[in-house]
Amino acid sequence: MQLPLGPTPLERLNRARADLRMGLPVVLAAPGRAALAVAVETLSPARLAALAALGPLVLALTVRRAETLKARAYDGDLARVAVPEGADLAWLQALADPADDLMTPLKGPLQTRRDGPADLERVALALIKSARLLPAALVVPLTAPAPEGLTRLDAVEASAGLAAEAALHPVAAARLPMALAGTGRLHVFRAGDGAEDHYAIEVGHPDRTQPVLTRLHSACFTGDVLGSLKCDCGPQLHAALAAMQAAGGGILLYLNQEGRGIGLANKMRAYSLQDQGFDTVEANHRLGFEDDERDFRIGAGLLKRLGVSAVRLLTNNPAKLRMLEANGIQVVERVPLKVGRTAQNEGYLATKAAKSGHLL
Repeated sequence: MQLPLGPTPLERLNRARADLRMGLPVVLAAPGRAALAVAVETLSPARLAALAALGPLVLALTVRRAETLKARAYDGDLARVAVPEGADLAWLQALADPADDLMTPLKGPLQTRRDGPADLERVALALIKSARLLPAALVVPLTAPAPEGLTRLDAVEASAGLAAEAALHPVAAARLPMALAGTGRLHVFRAGDGAEDHYAIEVGHPDRTQPVLTRLHSACFTGDVLGSLKCDCGPQLHAALAAMQAAGGGILLYLNQEGRGIGLANKMRAYSLQDQGFDTVEANHRLGFEDDERDFRIGAGLLKRLGVSAVRLLTNNPAKLRMLEANGIQVVERVPLKVGRTAQNEGYLATKAAKSGHLL
């Protein structure tokens, strides 16, 4: 019997993410068609020249970025911008990255395509987002066999893999004494698709026969580690741990979905845009992202793995309640967590309340 040593579709998907982060193109294939796709953020001038030699180039942008650029998004959720002959890397990066939009607001006229399918461009953008890169893909149709050595993905398989709920597997757990929460256990879970690890902090001895005091906390390096005053994340983390100790037990899920799921680098890009006068939602949109790119199914999956079916949820975000309920976790109570307001984050909190529905 031959051993299955080759990569599975999910493993190829993770390999493609790594390739895109290094500036390598990947091959996306559909019945009767194939294309090379590469992330604009990591593209080099030499690879741009090689791609341009293969045929007409298309720059795929999300509808959010297209709206900022006043480019028509004929495909609904994305725009396919025809790249002019001779366009250089600086031209592509100026369309992908909004850092200098206010300095050079006129970037057109941009010609966007409306004919033919956009499925390969759609998969390319979703894949690039999952790699935590700027959502801008340079795509060129293949009329000859793809260069050897490139990762090849079936577009339908890749789309299904990107949309699927990640399988999470326990890796290790150990006792951990904590200044704010007393003694607990830290559980590490690994995603089956090769994405980031996620953590569960079990405080005390929570009674699983009763609703467990629970917090879904998205990683925030700036707030949790550096004590940033631009958000309320660090104080929320600390207050949640203290509340769990006071209640005699609880579970805090620390989910590696930095910047509402866009990654730390893109979060810093959003902060830079906020310095230009945009609020947090506007900044995300200018970058090409939605208001919130997090996958709350991860939290529900972890709670099930920990034997928890009902929770008292520490949150100000009603969306977390809806997502947990939709994924099989009963939320019997929302416990407010109103801490960490500063002069520096007043605007941020006001935007969360007005545009994201947070109950502050």
